[in-house]
Amino acid sequence: MHLCVEAPGTFCHLAIYETGKKQGVRIPFSPEERVGDLWMMELAGDDFSGLEYTIETEQGELPDPCGRIYTGHERWGDLKAALRPVRCRFPEETYDWEMDQLLKHPYDETILYRLHVRGFTRHTSSGTGERGTFRALTEKIPYLKELGITAVELMMPNEFQEVMMEDGADGNPYATGTPTGRLNYWGYGAGYLFAPKASYTSGKEKEPEREFKDLVKEFHKNDIEVLVELYFTGEESAALAQEAVRFWVYEYHVDGVHLSGFAPAELLASDPLLADTKLLAASWDGVRVPKTAAAPKLRERRWHLGEYNEGFLIDMRRVLKGDEDQVGRLIYQTRRNPDAYGVINYMAATNGFTMMDMVSCEQKHNEANGENNRDGSDYNYTWNCGVEGTTRKKKIVQMRKKQLRNAFLLLFLSQGTPMFLAGDEFGNSQNGNNNAYCQDNEISWLNWHQLETNRDIYEFVKYMIAFRKAHPVFHLPVEPKNIDYLVCGHPDVSYHGVKTWCPEFENFRRQLGILYCGEYGRRADGTSDDYFFVAYNMHWEPHEFDLPKLPKGMQWTLCINTDDADNNGICPSESLEAGQEPQEELRQYMVPPRSILVFRGFKPISGPASEKDGKKAGKVVKSVKRQNVRKEPAKEAETVVAAAREL
Repeated sequence: MHLCVEAPGTFCHLAIYETGKKQGVRIPFSPEERVGDLWMMELAGDDFSGLEYTIETEQGELPDPCGRIYTGHERWGDLKAALRPVRCRFPEETYDWEMDQLLKHPYDETILYRLHVRGFTRHTSSGTGERGTFRALTEKIPYLKELGITAVELMMPNEFQEVMMEDGADGNPYATGTPTGRLNYWGYGAGYLFAPKASYTSGKEKEPEREFKDLVKEFHKNDIEVLVELYFTGEESAALAQEAVRFWVYEYHVDGVHLSGFAPAELLASDPLLADTKLLAASWDGVRVPKTAAAPKLRERRWHLGEYNEGFLIDMRRVLKGDEDQVGRLIYQTRRNPDAYGVINYMAATNGFTMMDMVSCEQKHNEANGENNRDGSDYNYTWNCGVEGTTRKKKIVQMRKKQLRNAFLLLFLSQGTPMFLAGDEFGNSQNGNNNAYCQDNEISWLNWHQLETNRDIYEFVKYMIAFRKAHPVFHLPVEPKNIDYLVCGHPDVSYHGVKTWCPEFENFRRQLGILYCGEYGRRADGTSDDYFFVAYNMHWEPHEFDLPKLPKGMQWTLCINTDDADNNGICPSESLEAGQEPQEELRQYMVPPRSILVFRGFKPISGPASEKDGKKAGKVVKSVKRQNVRKEPAKEAETVVAAAREL
């Protein structure tokens, strides 16, 4: 086994112990095998099981900062273990990856799901074996696959000291101090960047490396990418940070790394060994990526750099709550998809409200954190729908679910990559806590009973994921240009007010129509996508929208209506399509307050029995549509069909 240790000073020793023993053997590194501050040693033998080691330098006896397995961290939140010295185990040298490779899903085809390994399955309702572990997460793969997830991001799966110490000692993984009694649940802070977390491992014989590799391999078999979040304090050398990212990619086969904290972004972005790896960061603006003659254009590598788009959260929450002067921001965020990198759009983040709390609270409720509610952001851009916090009032509950449907529509109908937090798909709440960094309890654990309680929310999210995947106009590989550069008769994307081709940007406007030309979206089989018109009315009053004129022979049908609580926002559009007589072309539609409607352009299959009957049927349809202000479209569709059959 080859060892290489970075240590300034005049000497460096390798201290080897039998597991749990206090006395060990010290083996000095030879000065002749030193280059700069790097000390090297070759250990003979091939069986190092049952042994632990530390590194002894002029700074004292310390754990290897590049260790791959740490002892003393096997039990989560162990206060006694937090006070004992940390040692490392020698890693296994072999693992059968079974030809596993990176998946390289393009950003525009990715549905990203962010989760906390422990909190995802720790609750008794998770139905998994050893809850809160990598293995338990693997058991949830069928659930994620059914939902439509293509990539998961794991918050800090690396080793860190979760027991928080007084006087900031927890910021140093090598320091000792007095435990505060609180836990660093999220894992932000100094940690061990090369090792999966031992307390996230199942079984008595902790094998974090093997269990994490099993997890990645199983996710890949199900065509789901695995990304990890690593936190860099800025005190690590750029070389160490680069080596850590490379290590997770090549040793653990992760598909991407979320660079949190102070990572050397420019160095990592230009690393040729990471060219096929998703690298997510808060921003790539100002980061220079060297180009060579052999390097492809950045957009051709559609799975590399990605930006966490916090602006989407701020702007779209303000759109959702009906703030004034947001039409321009709605256009910008639904369209944004730059060439240099992908954008990760989200409505909720870990350090903020969940999506359910976003529509239930206007103020943070962080009293449980023990900081007198002073921690956490005061800028949440939320509306509680009339009552702060939990309520049983039917109208409030209905409005909150409607706002959630609106929020998911804003997310899934925007260009770029949608990301949401685990549990948002079934209304997970943290009781208004927008900074649950120290809450290792039911505040931050997912309660899977909510999946049945809020089955309607889950079904809508599942439907919207499938809808987005089926229609490439909502996830184009390039940013829409708002011009008809292919001469299809319509721009790729165009913007409208309540009157077609007349977008309204006055500060009091809260309405916008977006027309998507299906000719610019190509399905996998090479066929063009459908036409879509999305009518956004975030005002608290109804507004009648003119519908854009479609190509000859096509008609509009309503397929999504977030105001339709009876049908969970999903319209039975087939009742207005195949086998039905052609309708008189819809020209206007009354959009209810705080609602988003999606119309799809289609070609009817069958014609009317006669021209006279066709006109009569169209008049009936138009009459029914004119009456609709808050009527449910599913019932409306049944009325239309019944009226047509009577003709």
